[in-house]
Amino acid sequence: MRFTVRAVDLDESLRPGEPPRDYVLRLAAEKAAARGAPGELILAADTAVVVDGDVLGKPRDAEDARRMLRRLAGREHTVLTGIALDEPGTGRRATGVDEARVRMAALTAAEVDWYVGTVEPLDKAGAYAIQGLGSLFVEGVDGNWSNVVGLPVPATYRLFARLGYDLKEFR
Repeated sequence: MRFTVRAVDLDESLRPGEPPRDYVLRLAAEKAAARGAPGELILAADTAVVVDGDVLGKPRDAEDARRMLRRLAGREHTVLTGIALDEPGTGRRATGVDEARVRMAALTAAEVDWYVGTVEPLDKAGAYAIQGLGSLFVEGVDGNWSNVVGLPVPATYRLFARLGYDLKEFR
C-alpha cells in the first residue's frame, strides 16, 4: 500500500454563524474532495481548538500565538477534529468529528515567550502541539490523545470500516 501526502490550498476561514463542529467537518470534507483519482482513498482532517465558543485556528503570527496561549492558560478547552474519507469516482464518503477536553497548566509570561520563541506553536491550532514541546503545559486530556494531535486514530479506523475497509490490512 502506498501513501501520498497532498497539501490542499483552501480558505480555512470560519463562516459567519458556523458552529465549530460544522466548521471542522466542512474543512475536512473540502480537503478530501479537492484531490484524488478513482481507485484512491482520500483521508483528510482538520483540527480546531475551541474556548468559550470561539474557534482558535492557527495563529497569524507570534503575537497571536501569545494571545491564544494566554487565553488557554490555566483552564480547559475543547479540541475538535473533523475527518473525511473519500472514495473518488464512487460518491462514497464517511465523515465524523472527534472531541477531546484538554486541561492546560497556568503559564507564566516567561513560559509563553519561551514557547512562542521555539516557533512550534506558529502552525498549530490553538498555538500548541501536544506531541511536541507543548506537552510540557498540558495537564490532562479527556478523550483520545491522537485527536489533539490532529488525527483521531480510533475514529479514523471506524470511518474506514464504514466504507468496508479494514485498516488492520493496510500494512
